[in-house]
Amino acid sequence: MGSAGAGKSRRMPREVRERQMMDAAVATFGQRGYRAASMDEIAELAGVSKPLVYLYLNSKEELFTACIRREADALLAAVRAGVVERGIAPDQQLWAGLTAFFAHTAEHPDAWSVLYRQARTHGERFADEVAGMREELVSFVTGLLREAARATPTSAEPADLGDRDVVGVAQALVGAAEALAGWANETPDVTAREAASTLMNFAWTGLGGLMDGERWSAGNSAVVRR
Repeated sequence: MGSAGAGKSRRMPREVRERQMMDAAVATFGQRGYRAASMDEIAELAGVSKPLVYLYLNSKEELFTACIRREADALLAAVRAGVVERGIAPDQQLWAGLTAFFAHTAEHPDAWSVLYRQARTHGERFADEVAGMREELVSFVTGLLREAARATPTSAEPADLGDRDVVGVAQALVGAAEALAGWANETPDVTAREAASTLMNFAWTGLGGLMDGERWSAGNSAVVRR
């Protein structure tokens, strides 16, 4: 009776077992890289047999794809959750989103390695998965910037901040955040707030000028007002 009870106690719901395997896979892929990681290592870290990993997730490629999707969804959810308070100043909304982004990537370095390094360098299928996440991030940031443009008071003529400007700035901001997260995760003692502050200091001042109608001109190497 004792052994039967022990057997029952070891049984886990499928979703719990899958989460264990996915956690182990993210850690292994993030630390070892996609090519070097083996299903044996992942199974051992998860505390299950290799056949069970294959039973749940079919192949190494499908397992890696599932890891990308899960971690991309988690990152997007963290950023969106960081900007929950409506009616606050546009810069505070962007600050909240950036802080949430850097906090999540710092707290989940293996997941960030999977998304930022591994997925982008091991085949078009994986790169496409990450590209989808990036498009959603850019879309979210674009929405924040549009709100900021509408809310920013200016004593000058209304800024001609067209759709291409907004999307271009959002692309640049997301790209800068990705690069900064990679640096922050490899540099000791860089906090999420410090990383977010660095990017705000770099981006928001220039963005404020753009919203105020200022443009840099290559013709005279100066900022001109349109």
